[in-house]
Amino acid sequence: MPAARTITRYLYAPFMLIGLNGLGYYFVVNGWSYVWMALPLAIAVAVAFLAERASPNYEQWNDSHGDGAANWIHAVVYEISNVNATLLIPVIAWLFQFEGLWPRDLPIIVQLLIAVVFADLGFTLVHYFSHRWPLLWRLHAVHHGVPRLYGLTGLVRHPLHQTLDLLFATGPLALLGMPIDVAVLLGLVVSIQLIVQHSNVDYQLGPFRNHMAIGQLHHLHHVNWGKEGDCNFGLFLTLWDRMLGTFQPEPSRRIQAHDMGVDEVPDFPKTYWQQLLFPFVYQPGAGKQTGLRPQPSAQAALDKTRALPSDSAAKRGRERPTPAE
Repeated sequence: MPAARTITRYLYAPFMLIGLNGLGYYFVVNGWSYVWMALPLAIAVAVAFLAERASPNYEQWNDSHGDGAANWIHAVVYEISNVNATLLIPVIAWLFQFEGLWPRDLPIIVQLLIAVVFADLGFTLVHYFSHRWPLLWRLHAVHHGVPRLYGLTGLVRHPLHQTLDLLFATGPLALLGMPIDVAVLLGLVVSIQLIVQHSNVDYQLGPFRNHMAIGQLHHLHHVNWGKEGDCNFGLFLTLWDRMLGTFQPEPSRRIQAHDMGVDEVPDFPKTYWQQLLFPFVYQPGAGKQTGLRPQPSAQAALDKTRALPSDSAAKRGRERPTPAE
């Protein structure tokens, strides 16, 4: 349906990033229960799935790859972890009372924008080092192992890696006294951003294309073409990538549907529990590895773990330069 495709291409990003985040903002500033934040998040997932059918980048990414159940579990665990982290904000404020460091007198929308910019710095740095340090890459590879990009891919994270994101991206903001209202909104904005960033939707960004870390810029980050995917680490903006020298606006060749995943692990585990244990059996830089299907016993997996390779070995092994997020 040409009309549906055209509408989706031009309205998908504004609706998701402005409309749904705006709905969450309305709930917060009007004193609604934080439980209502689940509504814009649920709408975001539903709209992403519909948009992926109306205007897909690749039809193949809409097909099941046997990873659906695991991805849904990842998504639920991700959001529960976000809620738990938000609940810690009052505790942090009580333990570390740095009065006056957070600009509470500013309008909440301005406070949210400040939080987004500096949280993006934390996310970018964690992401950057996760592609360079073998130990972090083991955890981050769970995200890159998904062989397609679609609505849930952004929420596929190893819980230990998500913990690092929370510590270094939102932790400093909490220490500075970020109000819980801002933290709740930030959690919603991050979740919707991850959905849009990874969704299989051919949408238009116009003049914002090279300034927002979504769309084709992030597709390039996920390619498994050696070091070429070691770029575009940002979550919201390309600002920090430009400062790190890792911004790359165009791929060297046309991206194909099969260019996702971790090259040295062609049969990436499909179940959630196997993916949880994956970092303990995966050996970055060891070449093609098949049959990485960990047994339920975590101890058995740990027994198989060998010494971590050097950074250079990790780079050789992750043919996607050890990709990129």
